[in-house]
Amino acid sequence: MALDEEQSGPGSGLRQTDIPGTASAEVDSDTAVDAIDAAVARPELSNSMGEYARAMGKRVRSGESGVLPVLGGLILLGIVFQVQDSVFLSAGNLVNLLVQGSVFILLGMAEIWVLVLGEIDLSVGYSAGVGATIAAILSTSHGLPWYVAIGGGILTCAVIGAVIGGIVIMLRLPSFIVSLAALLGLQGVLLWLINANGTGGTIRITDTVLLDLANGNMTTAAGWIVMVLGVALFGGVTFLRDRHRRLSGLVAPPLAVSLLKVAAMAVAGVVLVLVCNTNRGALVPVQGVPYVVLVVVGVLAIWTFLLGRTRFGRYLYAIGSNAEAARRAGVSLGWNKLWAFVLTGATAGIAGIVYASRLGSISNNIDGGTLVLYAVASAVIGGASLFGGRGKPVYALLGGLVIATIYNGMGLLGLAAAYQYMVTALVLLAAVTIDSLARRGRTGS
Repeated sequence: MALDEEQSGPGSGLRQTDIPGTASAEVDSDTAVDAIDAAVARPELSNSMGEYARAMGKRVRSGESGVLPVLGGLILLGIVFQVQDSVFLSAGNLVNLLVQGSVFILLGMAEIWVLVLGEIDLSVGYSAGVGATIAAILSTSHGLPWYVAIGGGILTCAVIGAVIGGIVIMLRLPSFIVSLAALLGLQGVLLWLINANGTGGTIRITDTVLLDLANGNMTTAAGWIVMVLGVALFGGVTFLRDRHRRLSGLVAPPLAVSLLKVAAMAVAGVVLVLVCNTNRGALVPVQGVPYVVLVVVGVLAIWTFLLGRTRFGRYLYAIGSNAEAARRAGVSLGWNKLWAFVLTGATAGIAGIVYASRLGSISNNIDGGTLVLYAVASAVIGGASLFGGRGKPVYALLGGLVIATIYNGMGLLGLAAAYQYMVTALVLLAAVTIDSLARRGRTGS
């Protein structure tokens, strides 16, 4: 069954004329966009700061607390671990925590794409491993440049995502079952690739650029330059977006709110660079923002724009909220779902390459099953809904930091892995419970 055939069930595609960018036999493109905007619109905000604050307070009381719970939990964890061990908030440990959490964060961002649709991909752990293995083989065994190796690994994972998505859509199978089958199959592929190209079940990475991806640092001056440029870009996009909305007759946040957002971003950037530029070496000076932080922030920025500021992103939210309503609005369920699975695979590939870079190798004992659990946990703990319709890349960032904080802090306290697993399980259960209660509050059931 082709993706452009009309279907009425979940996971279906539409006629070719319903694909975004072409004329539709039922509704035109502008009508479809208006319908999607209505499906995912936030409450109206006036130009008054006071009314804006009251509207936000009303949203929080109605159960739409956003990232506030996870931010509160992250701060609480930091206080508890600092009280127990004063090393926790040291510059060296905080930078180490960011590097440790990078894989969790990237895998969580990968899972966000399908969770928004109300789907799931259980194969991202081993998909990441396969992507890292391909990159290692291209770099080490074939001597290809680092950018070819990285591109090959990410492209491989994107193809894996396309295959999984295609099967889910065209055969109308549950993504849970299809991705579970892919998990088992990719585990076998990973073992075959490493045993055929590695030594002792391991492929070591020798390319310095690939190794520096997770282990290298920018210069102190470069860190400040990148931070200033990033804040300036964020501020420019924010103000231009608000101006465009006002000129179009749409509601935009008050200027004071936009200024506060930019100021908060600037403060966060300054703190990050100050911490990372602190000398954290024992025998030799070690300073600078890790390159992997730049990778995570870059993926976060691009994925946030794609999911939150494009027609494609609005379509995904609408499909996850009500697939039948989105279909009637002229949205191609099949093609948009397919691209979401492709982006899930590509993001998993980035995470796998960072994982291999941090270890300096990729081996056949990678625990892809545990990695996918961390991926889902990062997204859900951060605030993404398992029921679809809600999720942002920043949720994976916050959730991944929570998981990394738990493991880092409990490791400093010398607690066994058993306690780390149990605490993470409790945090995940609490996040899912909060999500479920919030949904009940909004629906009044």
